[in-house]
Amino acid sequence: MGSEQFDTNEAEHHRHPGGGYRGPLEREAELVSAQIAVDGLYGRGGTGPAGVPRGGRLSFTGPAGAGKSTVLDEVRRIAADRQCTVLAARGGEREQAIAFHLVRQLLLPLLATFSERELHDVLGDWYAIVGPCVGLCPAEEGATPDQQGVRDGLDLVVTRLAARRGPLVLLVDDAHWADHESLQWLTAFATRIETLPVLLATAYRTDELPADAAALNAPDRDAGRPLELAPLTPTAVAGLLRETLGAHADDAFCHEAWLATGGNPFRTVELAAKAADRGLSPTRENALRLRELADSDTGIGLVERLDELGSSSVRLAWAVAVLGSEATLPLAASMAALTPLEAAQGRERLRRARILKAEEPVEFVHPLVATAVYREVPAAVRVALHGKAAWELVESGQGATAAARHLQETHPDGDHWVVEHLRAAAREYLRTGAPDAARRALERALREPPIGQARADVLYELGSPALMHDPVASARHLRSALEEPEATVGLRQNATMRLARALTYSDRLPEAVTVMEEEAARATDSRARLRLLAEHFMMAAFTAEDGGAPARSRRLARITERLTGRDRTERYLFGLRAWDAMVRGEPMAVALEHAERSLALGDMRWTDEDWGFEVPTLVALTFLHCDRPDRADELFARGVGEFERQGWRGVPLALGYTFLGHVRYRSGRLTDAEDFVRAGLRLADRVGPATPVHCSATASLLQILLARGRTAAAAELAAEHGFAEPFPSGVFPDAQAVRGELLLARGMAKEAATDLAEVGRRFDARGMRNPGWCPWLPHLALATEATDPQRARDLVAEAVRRAERFGAPSVLGQTLRVASRLSEPARRVETLQRAVHCLERSPAASERASALVELGALLRRAGRTREAAECLYRGVDEAAQCGAEAVVSQAREELDAAALRPRRLDPPG
Repeated sequence: MGSEQFDTNEAEHHRHPGGGYRGPLEREAELVSAQIAVDGLYGRGGTGPAGVPRGGRLSFTGPAGAGKSTVLDEVRRIAADRQCTVLAARGGEREQAIAFHLVRQLLLPLLATFSERELHDVLGDWYAIVGPCVGLCPAEEGATPDQQGVRDGLDLVVTRLAARRGPLVLLVDDAHWADHESLQWLTAFATRIETLPVLLATAYRTDELPADAAALNAPDRDAGRPLELAPLTPTAVAGLLRETLGAHADDAFCHEAWLATGGNPFRTVELAAKAADRGLSPTRENALRLRELADSDTGIGLVERLDELGSSSVRLAWAVAVLGSEATLPLAASMAALTPLEAAQGRERLRRARILKAEEPVEFVHPLVATAVYREVPAAVRVALHGKAAWELVESGQGATAAARHLQETHPDGDHWVVEHLRAAAREYLRTGAPDAARRALERALREPPIGQARADVLYELGSPALMHDPVASARHLRSALEEPEATVGLRQNATMRLARALTYSDRLPEAVTVMEEEAARATDSRARLRLLAEHFMMAAFTAEDGGAPARSRRLARITERLTGRDRTERYLFGLRAWDAMVRGEPMAVALEHAERSLALGDMRWTDEDWGFEVPTLVALTFLHCDRPDRADELFARGVGEFERQGWRGVPLALGYTFLGHVRYRSGRLTDAEDFVRAGLRLADRVGPATPVHCSATASLLQILLARGRTAAAAELAAEHGFAEPFPSGVFPDAQAVRGELLLARGMAKEAATDLAEVGRRFDARGMRNPGWCPWLPHLALATEATDPQRARDLVAEAVRRAERFGAPSVLGQTLRVASRLSEPARRVETLQRAVHCLERSPAASERASALVELGALLRRAGRTREAAECLYRGVDEAAQCGAEAVVSQAREELDAAALRPRRLDPPG
């Protein structure tokens, strides 16, 4: 396997007097750890099973100059000797604002050598998502991938590279200076690296490592805790000085050198080299000069060294310090106003003074020197150099993102050019999945400040859906955009919709509804008003407390009566009308008609950032609750496919998997349902606890576990995930109703009744009377049976009336099944037979199995054994297919009580 080049400071390697290589001084323990870690990639040594390759983490920490880079270079050498593929990158103090800067260093050199076919094999469908952040291709126009999607894509790329070119060794130097986006990915990837033939070796300064990168500091299975590099001992410093200056170096001279450098390897090597350059004899008398010589690495000493080299060298060093990793000699020369000859001569002087490296690229000998030079550039000159660097990078075709980090270091000056290039950089950052970098660019553009329409545009862009990680700040920017007198009609409309969504994400749904209503009333264009009304109705669909819902439903019905479906706005309104009719319990045919009309032209997309995925979700749920799980499954599968292709791996994909599971739950495919919802919950865990998506996934999984008869597991899940009030808004299924169902299953009827009565109050106030959408009414009837049987019968009778009005066989069957349990004994068989008849015309297989087993039990007790056997055999077969273990157990007990076989004897063949 090949090895990518890893830059190192060769001065920190040491040789025997005879010229033989012996590696860094006093780092034997660290190198042994490196050898063990690399051997582990081949299944040798370590704590894992012999012969089983395993990955791991290896971290080296210490202050600047402690020799971390040198040790990492030794890891590279060990890995290359064992035929590993080595990928390397280094964080930069000046480059922390460049999104995915470290990722590109790490992956692009290898990927750039691949053929188109190899790239397709490695990246596959992820090419458009990962390609831009790695630097393989420009970002495409359209919806932006989310951060989690990009991180998942990078995980996949490294995993496939390890399979094709592994074992893989990733070397990351100065990780404390890694850009935020790269460090987020690296930290998350480090937690799962043990399952891959990948070794991640990092070096960083512990006190400068960001708090959110704590995983890099966590102990590794084989390597243990990060290895802190200790200072060199006086003996090691003396040995190094005697190798450089001669064996006659005086003990006092060597000891003073150790005191002057603190045993820091870089400073010790530099001190020895400077003493040799100046012909300083290593005697006791010259020991006092070492302090001054050691201080010339940084601070005033370095400034004096630079000044001695002349003005052109100083200006060149300043330019290189500002440019950082972007430095080339022509670019630095242009910034320093030097001719090519002057730049070459200045570079040579800086090389001889041990300030710049001799080889390409143009960079300082050590980050310590780079930092010292940058800090010594006069503030006004530094700002001007950053501005010049931005202009030079744009003119050379390197784009707005290359210029953005320099523009953020300049002073605001009302420059339209600066504003437009920062906006362009923000757009590119968003398309590469780096919203934090985009936000920084736009916030700097706002401080420039932009004027007139440009100010409204920047404020609007700061409210982008991709920047909703801080919905409060997004709402503030969008309100400011709406206050701008020069904001266009189109911008006002779009800003209002974004503002409503920002308020929704802040759990301020009623305020979002009000914002949409007020702006719709203010709009003068009829089509714009209709578009705003569509968004208003959509927001209202998720409002938990809303006494105006019945009137709004009537208004929505009147509006849609006049529409023809000529554009997307009208078709989305049809979708909202379908959902509203379904939850209100209007006849199922009304809901289905509008749902079909909403899909008439097939242009309902799930990843349209202007429209969102909420209305497609509501349409799919309408089909599901109208006994059309096939249509719901088709729509949710299409949505999940779009989310995955676009890299939306956060909230949208978590909801997509959860709803796919819910479709299967309603269809009685409980095993499949649990698999999908658990996948959704894993994704929701990454979004965060107590979020609507996390609560929705938890509630769905609780329902499935209860349907399977796993009450104890459901209770454990609720406790594990903090499933308790206050529940967030916009959760489906309703969290409080699911908690009531769980309490009822655990025999806590009084507590369940309290929850379910509150749910009923909320739903009835909003006119949501479909017992299939939320079965609080039949569950409340069961919860009150023991204390008030007549009220229980009244409640379930009302549920049956509502189910009959809606007309979905599954809803009526489920409600009649509960009614049979509360009926007079003489009517139970008849009521349950009616429930079975309804459920046989529905896709609700699990409910049908439960009803059949319950009917079989009633018939057995009535002495109607032949009829009981038929019901019980059908019920146990269907329950087994559904994965409803509790129903299977109940059926077996009834069959045993009837002295029947546990299963039907199928005829031969």
